[in-house]
Amino acid sequence: MKKLLTISLLLLGFLTSLNAENLPLKQPTMTLTDIQGKTYQITGTENGLDIKGTQDKIVFLEFFGHKCPPCLASIPHLITLQEKYKDTLSIIAIEVQGLNNDQLKAFAQQKGMNYTVISNEKAGNFVNYIAQRAQWRGAIPFMVALDQKGNVQFMQAGMLPEAALEELIRQLSTIDSKKINHTKEINSTKETNNTK
Repeated sequence: MKKLLTISLLLLGFLTSLNAENLPLKQPTMTLTDIQGKTYQITGTENGLDIKGTQDKIVFLEFFGHKCPPCLASIPHLITLQEKYKDTLSIIAIEVQGLNNDQLKAFAQQKGMNYTVISNEKAGNFVNYIAQRAQWRGAIPFMVALDQKGNVQFMQAGMLPEAALEELIRQLSTIDSKKINHTKEINSTKETNNTK
């Protein structure tokens, strides 16, 4: 009887693990509220994030601090890039050194930040989610770059110069252009084959 119970438990465990492998992992849905009061719904995906309102845009998700010298040095670069690429780039910056929403709003106005800025208090469990998923240990600035489909293509702790960020935008645009061109080629080949 003991042997039969052991075999039954092993079989149950095996079937459970098989079933778990075949089911997609349910990702959480989170909300962020920026300093202007706008709320963003974010859902984790297998390869990145689905951020409502940023579809078809490259997203730079930056975690920064108001007392962090490299973070402060990167703000003018981000301002320039947001202005230059406003139709194709969405920058979302989350302050993680403790400014509350009102303090961050004043800080962002003083610095002229023209991109989405969110205080940690309005980020819910999103910062912890990124820390776990990206194995981020808290070094700032920390950037996660998403392509136009919301897939993570780049992560880095430490400041990137403006030229490097611009090159990253170019590369991410090229990735999506290649996908679009490849899809067009496949569709035109299908049309050609169908007319023969």
